[in-house]
Amino acid sequence: MRRTRTITTILVLLSCITLSCEVTQTLSRRQRLARIDRVVKEEIQDGNIPGAVVLVGRADRILYWEAFGSQMTEPQREAMTKDAIFDLASLTKPIATATSIMILRERGELDLDDFVAEYLPAFGCQGKEGVRIKHLLAHTSGLPAYTSAGELEQEFGTPCPDKLIEKVCSLEPLSPPGEKFRYSCLGYITLAKIVEVVAGEAIDDFAGDNIFAPLRMKHTMYNPPESWQENIAATEIVDGQVLRGTVHDPLARLAAGVSGNAGLFSTAYDLSIYCRMLLSGGVCKNTRVLSSEAVELLTTAQSHGRAYGFDVSSGYSWVKGSLAPKEAFCHTGFTGTSIVCDPASRTYVIILTNVVHPYGKGTSRPIRTKVADVVFSSL
Repeated sequence: MRRTRTITTILVLLSCITLSCEVTQTLSRRQRLARIDRVVKEEIQDGNIPGAVVLVGRADRILYWEAFGSQMTEPQREAMTKDAIFDLASLTKPIATATSIMILRERGELDLDDFVAEYLPAFGCQGKEGVRIKHLLAHTSGLPAYTSAGELEQEFGTPCPDKLIEKVCSLEPLSPPGEKFRYSCLGYITLAKIVEVVAGEAIDDFAGDNIFAPLRMKHTMYNPPESWQENIAATEIVDGQVLRGTVHDPLARLAAGVSGNAGLFSTAYDLSIYCRMLLSGGVCKNTRVLSSEAVELLTTAQSHGRAYGFDVSSGYSWVKGSLAPKEAFCHTGFTGTSIVCDPASRTYVIILTNVVHPYGKGTSRPIRTKVADVVFSSL
């Protein structure tokens, strides 16, 4: 009897010690993550960004989620909120476009080795006949990075989505397919058109029905309604007008806000759902969006350090900071948005800033690398 009580006492003490260690570790992690506050406030004080929302999570737990500064400074100042909606800019590429391509692949409706010209015959010219879907996904198609939105608007008016894709299809490549990595908005504009051809609906509807609705990402969409406007972080002031709910990217504006390279709006919380889905092998909230194989294609290096959607180790992966594991994947958006995810620890870092507000003179590089270093030094 005495021996039983002794064993029980020891077990209780061990449990208390374990719980105490876990509490200490949690408090210590929170204290370390609290350093993010100082980083962001300094960036705002230095004039690099007007405001930001930062969310850090691990698996199904949100470890840190705070808002700083302003979602608008001109013509009036409005405070940033944790549920602010941001123009994601190029985060559209992996989240909407590449994910949609992966869904169609899983359904057997296309293959990543298919030639682009099989779906867009006009694309098969000027030496682009050998470009495959996988080349567009990894930015190795040879397409230029961008094209002049101003020239297209002057000639055809705006929006002119059909003329935009005609222009992309007519371009001469700068290198053979698969040879060089060249980050290209034009490749993802082309991918969105392929989604439309195969699925019979535009990228906004397809992504909404097959990604955002199943994951219950309730504040993620293209062309957000006017009722959302007061909670949207403003981007650049163009021709005297504040872009707020209108996509910042000029080519996406030519496409009436629905494009493969940009156009998506979302919140930090919604993006955390998407990150959790990727870090859980394609499942979140008991809903499977992608197979584990599709997630691997989307998030692990396939060519020139790029996955078929996200970045892993190309020259653009600096956003991961200096301490993130080499397998971590990431992506940025020109408006000041970024995601970094570490598969090993299932940790994700979401930084949303409106760095281009009001006149496109800010910089989001310091906040991205500094916050990433704080997070990954805290694991």
